[in-house]
Amino acid sequence: MASHRSSSADRPSPARRLTTARTALVTGASTGIGADFARRLASDGLDLVLVARSADKLKALAESIRSDSGRHVTVLARDLGRPGAAASLVEDVDALGIEVDFLLNNAGFGTHGPVALADPDRLSDEIRLNCEVLTELSQRFLPGMTSRRRGTIVNVASNAAFQPLPQMAVYGATKAYVLSFTEALWHETQGTGVRVLALCPGPTETPFFAIAGEDFARTKRTTAQLIVTAKRALGDGRPSVVDGTYNALLARVGVRFLPKRVALWAAAKTVGSRS
Repeated sequence: MASHRSSSADRPSPARRLTTARTALVTGASTGIGADFARRLASDGLDLVLVARSADKLKALAESIRSDSGRHVTVLARDLGRPGAAASLVEDVDALGIEVDFLLNNAGFGTHGPVALADPDRLSDEIRLNCEVLTELSQRFLPGMTSRRRGTIVNVASNAAFQPLPQMAVYGATKAYVLSFTEALWHETQGTGVRVLALCPGPTETPFFAIAGEDFARTKRTTAQLIVTAKRALGDGRPSVVDGTYNALLARVGVRFLPKRVALWAAAKTVGSRS
């Protein structure tokens, strides 16, 4: 079996790279944050495993990345929201002989509207994908990283993690879980050679809002800006980071000084609540 690892001659200098890992697995890779991260990781000299539901979109992205970077790209079309899909993915990666040293847990989605009117199955799918799958993939790939004493796990949370979010109540709660879990994992991996980061985007120019059913963000950051934020935070060894100065101030400072009722009202207005 051909090696998936890059030679040292292929690697840019560490100062310009997101990671020293050799192969990156990206979930939710077909569009938006996942696709742009994949392109950047490939340009930094990493081989890729791309995971998402849409085989056609993944194949097109893989072909483009191969053409631009010359990196080896493996496409694994999977619906990670299905029970057992995460375990099956790890088994398939192991069977291919691929060592994952950079894991970007980006797969997820958000629903919009009052909980009382929501589809309960859709909410269960949201919790499974945003929380359970992210946790399982982190846990399953972490032992290999620690044994090799190198690796990076980036879990995509949200600035919604810092504030209950009426009209997107389940989404906000899942992202609060991601933030808490990832920061705890950061502490557990100290001294192991593995870096862990909870990346908290604010509104970003991606197809996410179309999936959520609401385009409530008036000012969006670009994925290029988000990637720069992630790179700096990994270099600094931070457990979490909020993308954008305004978003960071609002998430980490602003909501703490507002009365809870005022904060909830403001959050509801942000996501377009009419209540």
